Amino acid sequence: MKLILLYLSLAFVIILLPRYIRYKGSGYKVASGNSFFKTVFDKGNYGEFLTYNKLEKLNGDHKLMTNLYIPKADGSTTEIDLIMISETGIYVFESKNYSGWIFGSENHKNWTQSLPNKQKNKFFNPIWQNKSHIRALKEVLGMNNDELFKSYIIFSERCTLKKIKVESNNVKVIKRDHLLKYTKKDLLKSAKILNLEQMDIIYENLSQYCLVSASLKQAHINSIKLKNENRIH
Repeated sequence: MKLILLYLSLAFVIILLPRYIRYKGSGYKVASGNSFFKTVFDKGNYGEFLTYNKLEKLNGDHKLMTNLYIPKADGSTTEIDLIMISETGIYVFESKNYSGWIFGSENHKNWTQSLPNKQKNKFFNPIWQNKSHIRALKEVLGMNNDELFKSYIIFSERCTLKKIKVESNNVKVIKRDHLLKYTKKDLLKSAKILNLEQMDIIYENLSQYCLVSASLKQAHINSIKLKNENRIH
């Protein structure tokens, strides 16, 4: 029995140690307020962390923010997984840490996840979801320039994007292992529309929506549950 426990402990350390080292070397803890265990044992948080960690590797001037709760006109909030503020604009990331085959179109309300056991799950169009995030950002920042905002939908490396239709120029639906390739390309080819002072102002304005209270997070969760009851049928 002791030997079994020893093997289990070793396996636990072998699996978690590389993740812990990666977590400690990242700015994600400070940005999100999430502990190591809250990060690695929550699928959504871990997907956000992996995305954040990749974006940290980009060269140049940029600022990363995560888990923003932006107020909406109706009094509710919208949660944004990750934002990158750069000279070429504001990059808004929606993380979907899903496995299986993914099917969807920019123009369809619901997308589909197909799993190996033939189970199919519908989920709300993440492009529409991120569009609502950008709309809320425009409101709180007072910036209505569409060219300023770039929408990135990031899926896990564990999935296959089987049939995805995207029509908008400023929208990308990609897997996380392609994230650096596409963001580097965007940063290089896009015109600079923000200077460093403007980037700092945007960052300061949005900082109030990070690291929010537990009660605000719970209110947001309750609101999402009510909406989801009517979203997918």
